[in-house]
Amino acid sequence: MKASKKVRLTNTRTNKTFIKSAVLISALYFANSADLFAAPELRFRGNTLNVLSETPERSTGLDKIYIVYNTQNVDFIYTSPSASQVRIYKYSNLGGGYAEQVGSIVDGQDVIVENIEGNVGYIIEDSDKRYYYWIVNYLPYRFSINSVKGAAQQECDATILDVDGSASPIRYYTITGQPITLDREIKVEFDSQEWDESAMDFRTIPEVRYVASFSSQLRLSPPAYCSTFFHISGDKFLREWNWTAEAESEVIQPMAIMVNTRAEQDGVTDEYASRSARRKNVNIRRGIATRADGDSDAASGDACGASNDASNEITSGIEGLGGSAPAEIEFYAYTTEGVLHHEWQLSRDEEFEELEFRFYQQNVDYTFMDEGTYYMRYVGSNADGSCEAVGETYTITIGASELLCPNAFTPDGDGVNDEWKVSYRSITDFKCWIFDRFGAQLFYTDDPQKGWDGMRGGKVVPTGVYYYVIQATGADGKNYKKSGDINILRHRSVSSSESTTE
Repeated sequence: MKASKKVRLTNTRTNKTFIKSAVLISALYFANSADLFAAPELRFRGNTLNVLSETPERSTGLDKIYIVYNTQNVDFIYTSPSASQVRIYKYSNLGGGYAEQVGSIVDGQDVIVENIEGNVGYIIEDSDKRYYYWIVNYLPYRFSINSVKGAAQQECDATILDVDGSASPIRYYTITGQPITLDREIKVEFDSQEWDESAMDFRTIPEVRYVASFSSQLRLSPPAYCSTFFHISGDKFLREWNWTAEAESEVIQPMAIMVNTRAEQDGVTDEYASRSARRKNVNIRRGIATRADGDSDAASGDACGASNDASNEITSGIEGLGGSAPAEIEFYAYTTEGVLHHEWQLSRDEEFEELEFRFYQQNVDYTFMDEGTYYMRYVGSNADGSCEAVGETYTITIGASELLCPNAFTPDGDGVNDEWKVSYRSITDFKCWIFDRFGAQLFYTDDPQKGWDGMRGGKVVPTGVYYYVIQATGADGKNYKKSGDINILRHRSVSSSESTTE
């Protein structure tokens, strides 16, 4: 066995200046170019547990980070064919520019640093190459945990846990002295809720988060949205060493809340009705709405006119929710577990400074009867009202009333113009009578969607002139009194290429 020689070099100002310049040049090199050679691995002796290693970002200038459970009485070994020319330096949080040379022992091709220090950086200069390492002494940072519980003060956008344990940040320093926290990957497991578009509802899911460190409190954002246990275990270094440290809380109730809403109206597509997901087979809760001034009124109303898919309803000029009154629209709210108070707000003011109605229920079925523009939104809150979630604002436009009456139709069963119908929009009250020229009533309806098929007593009436009388009221308060002629015509086939109308 070759004799070992311990090398001791004097720290001079010249050496420090040289090292500082070399470190700055190396930092620029690592930040701006690809590595042309891999840094040699250090070997360790005297350690009771495996030494763990991580490769940091190139921008740090470091080749490797080593995590030693306890650096006491531990040596590291660097192997090089030119071992006698190797110089080793250490640096602190000040960076490699302030590195100081350390003593080492040369044993053949091995260069040994005995009784290494923890939480310092080492620079190894080997001929024209230079390597940078950081060694962590884990023992002062050892992860421990005794208990976990919900903090007395919570936040709407985070779950706060009181933790009795130790998991302080483990920091290392780049060769330019910049501090970086080593991720300990402390594991936090709990349940939460998320929106499930396929089910069109919130569903409970398991969550796993990893945190780098914690003090006496741990803040999780996004928060847990349902009642759940919190299980904390760690850290990744203990897991590598097959040790376990963990604790679990009692069930913690959620403070944070989330909501999703949609609006549905017959004949209105999803593009306008809602920007949130749709849900099938929803049970609609009907109830009593309270006016903002304290009076009460029926929440749903009773539609007395046509549905919005009536072919004779005038729909041009208005897109989205609303259209023609009466317009029945269903509003749905989907919430996470923590929402206990439900409120839909109806206003003519987009800022909701003045409210027409408050509906204290989760789902609302409401019929809009009056002309104008309305705004509807959902507000949910948790048990004590400290956290509030506001859904999408829906704009509902009820157009001005219109009533147009045709003067002819052809009830011949060909599927074209077989009924006499008015064209209308926002008609809330409607009465229509049809008479023959002798004043006999042939037809009556109070529904503008319905029309006369030219029948009386099961038979088609003769061609000729008939008369209508209409009394109606629009959603805008406009009164209509109309009367006029109805001409019943017949098509008579003349040839295969032409036809005439009588």
